[in-house]
Amino acid sequence: MTVYLDHNAAAPLRPAAAAAVAAAMGLIGNPSSVHDHGRRARRLIEDARTAVALSAGARPADVVFTGSGTEACQLALRIGGRTRLLASASEHAAVLQAPAGARLLPLNGDGILDLAALEAALGADARDAIVAVMLANNETGTVQPVRKIAEIVHRAGGALVVDAAQAYGKLALDLNELGADAVAVSAAKIGGPLGVGAAIFRLGVAPQGLIVGGGQERGLRGGSENLIGIAGFGAAASEIDASIADQPRLKQLRDRMERAILMIDAEAVAIGGAGPRLANTAAIPMHGVEAVTQVMAFDLAGYAVSAGAACSSGKVAASHVLQAMGLPSPTVAATIRISLGLTTTAADTAGFVEAWRTLYNRKRQ
Repeated sequence: MTVYLDHNAAAPLRPAAAAAVAAAMGLIGNPSSVHDHGRRARRLIEDARTAVALSAGARPADVVFTGSGTEACQLALRIGGRTRLLASASEHAAVLQAPAGARLLPLNGDGILDLAALEAALGADARDAIVAVMLANNETGTVQPVRKIAEIVHRAGGALVVDAAQAYGKLALDLNELGADAVAVSAAKIGGPLGVGAAIFRLGVAPQGLIVGGGQERGLRGGSENLIGIAGFGAAASEIDASIADQPRLKQLRDRMERAILMIDAEAVAIGGAGPRLANTAAIPMHGVEAVTQVMAFDLAGYAVSAGAACSSGKVAASHVLQAMGLPSPTVAATIRISLGLTTTAADTAGFVEAWRTLYNRKRQ
């Protein structure tokens, strides 16, 4: 059976989330109905909303459920009266492709946003501007100094939207501590079901609806709520502290794995390793072997890894994140992502190192 080392794409469904999904499937009724069946469904949604709010340092009233992390990002960007989007060059396509004409902000070699470039782009009056910054990158694990970014953005009058999908469950998340005006999260990253996310807004922020009609989710997301997915999301959010507590163990496994690979391959490098990173994420090139070839070879060897983001319907293209970091084309083309999670063991990472050794020796021959 394949060892799963692609937790940044989607974490395995938690048993508690699976149980909540199964229980929700037994309910009858629409959460908007006023009869007993509808009220039971509504209570389940509101309990999940409370759990997600607690997991993000927010109020239940701040949480708007969506159909995915992508939708959550795009709803979070709809803060009224702002027409100019400034986005870090490492943002997910969910942000970069949402509006036309987003201005990209440069990164340094470790993938950290250039704060001087941010200040210059904002100008003296940024009341028309939204700045979009990932808390942690999905490909490299690089963690941005969001609190410092928030101070710069708000000083100029701008609004800050944070895609926290990848950081969720790996770093403690608090909307107010971040200083964000809106945050986007995804259930799939914390062991909840695929196909459900949430946009979370700071008190006083007035977003505009992305899907209208029906009045659900405070009129911001029309259509009957995904009761089954939301139930699983709430159950996973209730166990998020266990995920965060597991990060030191994952860091030990990741660091040991990286050191072993770098001893095998003198050309290999832990991309972003000089800066702050998520504990579970490694991005490493095997020069001379295309990333997609590596992914297939490791899959045949029994290890599931990825080449960059796994959100593009199976497509593998050159990573815009690695390009924005200024890495040379051969490195970009040869980099894979290994991401660990709650189910990862020391035997899993040690076995992957041996699979790397085998592929590397095959390349040399």
